[in-house]
Amino acid sequence: MKFSSMFLHTLKEEPRDAEVVSHKLMLRAGMIKKLASGIYSYLPYGLKALRRVETIIREEMNAAGAQEVLLPGVQPGEIWKESGRWSLYGKELLRFIDRKGGEFALGPTHEEVITDIVRDEVHSYKDLPANLYQIQTKFRDEIRPRFGIMRAREFIMKDAYSFDVDDTHAEKSYEAMYRAYENIFSRCGLKFKAVEADSGPIGGNFSHEFMVLAATGEDTILSCSECSYAANLEKAEIAKTGSLDFQKAPSGSFEKVHTPGMRTVEEVCTFLDIKPANLIKTLIYTTDKGLAAALVRGDHEVNEAKLRRVLGCETLELADEAEIEKSTSAPRGFAGPVGLKIRTIADIALTDSGPYVVGGNEQDYHLKDVWLSRDAHTDIIDDIRNALEGDPCPRCSSGKLEAIRGIEVGHIFKLGTKYSKAMNAMFLDENGELRPIIMGCYGIGVGRVVAAAIEQYADDAGMVFPESIAPYPVMVLPVNVTDSHVMATAETIYSELKRRGIDTIIDDRDVRPGVKFMDADLIGVPYRITVGAKGLKDGVVEVKERSSGTVERIAPEAVAEYCISRLKDVGNKY
Repeated sequence: MKFSSMFLHTLKEEPRDAEVVSHKLMLRAGMIKKLASGIYSYLPYGLKALRRVETIIREEMNAAGAQEVLLPGVQPGEIWKESGRWSLYGKELLRFIDRKGGEFALGPTHEEVITDIVRDEVHSYKDLPANLYQIQTKFRDEIRPRFGIMRAREFIMKDAYSFDVDDTHAEKSYEAMYRAYENIFSRCGLKFKAVEADSGPIGGNFSHEFMVLAATGEDTILSCSECSYAANLEKAEIAKTGSLDFQKAPSGSFEKVHTPGMRTVEEVCTFLDIKPANLIKTLIYTTDKGLAAALVRGDHEVNEAKLRRVLGCETLELADEAEIEKSTSAPRGFAGPVGLKIRTIADIALTDSGPYVVGGNEQDYHLKDVWLSRDAHTDIIDDIRNALEGDPCPRCSSGKLEAIRGIEVGHIFKLGTKYSKAMNAMFLDENGELRPIIMGCYGIGVGRVVAAAIEQYADDAGMVFPESIAPYPVMVLPVNVTDSHVMATAETIYSELKRRGIDTIIDDRDVRPGVKFMDADLIGVPYRITVGAKGLKDGVVEVKERSSGTVERIAPEAVAEYCISRLKDVGNKY
């Protein structure tokens, strides 16, 4: 491709509304253009990178035995009501009414659609296993879209769905997808880690996230210093040592103290001259199973994913002011466990029982010297807080958890029978008995892979694409396009690279060399072949590797062979 013919308009300055590195560079490199909040157009250079990733995904999914389909983006509300998610999914599901009054949604995911297909087509154990995937546009009405295509409302996803006769075979499907994902992200040139994760609104009882490691990542990963355990913040467990019963309290009673206007942990601790670890926060939640209270130390944070699992509820959100006052007789900031009449869950860090400072369930009052075993009723003691760096590993006896940052690019789930039972996707087994199909689902954010690669490898000069997903892996850069010898050599190299199947840019613009060099670095071309009059006098051109900065002087006729030897992903031909 001739640079002069490309629809590629680079920017020198950083866009004002861009927050993270990938967002800034993708806008500057002419890869994407914003249409509305969280909605972007992919321009030719950006689409080329996307297609590189899609090619790798298709090759590995096909190799794992999956078959590609393409499902509708618009989904009828009826199938979402069958699964029970129409009311549970939340405001991210963009619902609308058609001209006939029918309820529809823009698909954020396709469990219902694929289950509807399979229940009509699969009737016998002989029809299983099956694994169907697609690469398609999704829409989730994010409350706060940010970070460009990393947290967009409209995005491109590869989603796959497996169907099996039992848990044993479903485990094999899950393992096959796990290995396929490892192959995909390895071929994309990414440094990544698979971590245990919460299943969230998709459902199911087990899942892994694939995280690209990057200092700018928005997700926290907690990884053991000694063993292979790793989990995201929502899933990371706390090591349970000793008894999960409260310690016995001494005789005596608590003390009521006046704390005028002291609502926050910081305010109460300063006022009473105590540490946050000596205070209990009581948070009131509304759920589909009624009100509940969560108790954690003042220096800890409630993990709502864990709390949801412990409560066995579908919906969970912090109660509003009216609900707090109704359940505690006090405004926000003064709730406490003593005398509380709603279901109460205490974190395992509170098994020492006391003495603690707690809210007094009365405005402007707290209670001192409270022992949970003596003064309050709790229904459950369990792990309901966020793990922290330095916590002991829940899997081994010697390791400590270490925090690293990551970007989620893939997520795989064991769904079990969540959707097949709800939507009556059944099959006849070998004994003629009707049984629900066992399902799994497997997603990859295609655009996120591109953005994550940029985040992981970018430097001060611009993007540094891995060869396998670079829009163009090679650029031929004639320093002076008015020099006939320079241009003839550049065009010969360019033609030979194209003939050998390597997608190549030739920068044929009549602009200053500095502009060309800056653009080549900005757009992240892995190999830049500089053709100049000075080098040609010595019978060489310069080949610069973008990632290392290494420059080699090579004879023009040897350039194509050199590039082929360096471009590693033979399964994703250029």
